Amino acid sequence: MPELPEVETVCRGLRPAMVGLRLTRVDQRRADLRFPFPAGFQDRLEGRRVTAIDRRAKYILIRLEDGWTWLVHLGMSGRFTVGPGGIASSGQAGHNSGWALGEKHDHVVVELESGARVTYNDARRFGYMDLIPPNGEATSSHLINLGPEPLSEAFNADQFSQAIQGKRTPIKSALLDQRLVAGLGNIYVCEALWRAGISPKRSAHTVAGRRATRLVPAVKDVLTAAIAAGGSSLRDYVQATGELGYFQHSWDAYDREGDPCRRPDCDGQMVRIVQSGRSSYYCPRHQR
Repeated sequence: MPELPEVETVCRGLRPAMVGLRLTRVDQRRADLRFPFPAGFQDRLEGRRVTAIDRRAKYILIRLEDGWTWLVHLGMSGRFTVGPGGIASSGQAGHNSGWALGEKHDHVVVELESGARVTYNDARRFGYMDLIPPNGEATSSHLINLGPEPLSEAFNADQFSQAIQGKRTPIKSALLDQRLVAGLGNIYVCEALWRAGISPKRSAHTVAGRRATRLVPAVKDVLTAAIAAGGSSLRDYVQATGELGYFQHSWDAYDREGDPCRRPDCDGQMVRIVQSGRSSYYCPRHQR
């Protein structure tokens, strides 16, 4: 599943293709993804100019000139591609007859006034889209309960210590709780805990204070490095295929069961455990 760095990379790839430009044609090719599309989805987007593209947690927020926001969650397999538009096809039916069918799982296709075409493809259809009215973000069901952004100043050791005070859940679960900190996923939590030397099994309340001063910078460093890796491995955040936001990364902890710990002063071996149905990878030698 795309996590915060991948979603940020997608946003950075979409901005040069969309911001400042009008959505001249919108083709919604099915009635639903994970959830039904909102009523009037195509009509609300078509003809509007994109003013900005932001990220909140794992959500992409495409802001339109009339104050509405097009919200996108990529789910497990959602992806955007950017390519040339205006490809004719006599077999395409629906809202925008005349477009090429494209790939089987191309569910939303947008053409911009520049001639570029932005396509949302989602084979498993776990992603979803919604429309937020002007001044509606504060009450949006998608966004209202999200905690602070992990790369913001609002996420700091004092704030996080207070948030986990008294919590008996494992620290791994606490970090994945979007109400405590927004946007973290399984991979980057494993990486941050490895860097901070904290076991994923440790009770969250015991991390408050001294351990939080190690963990919070580790979270920020891991996310910053992953976003930078996306920018370096994808030229301008776009692959040669036009796909946005996916890149190769060398993990220190994730998916390294049985491998030697990469920490220079540690002779431990990485292990895998399952917590709440998710794999946790860590080194029992230095992560306590």
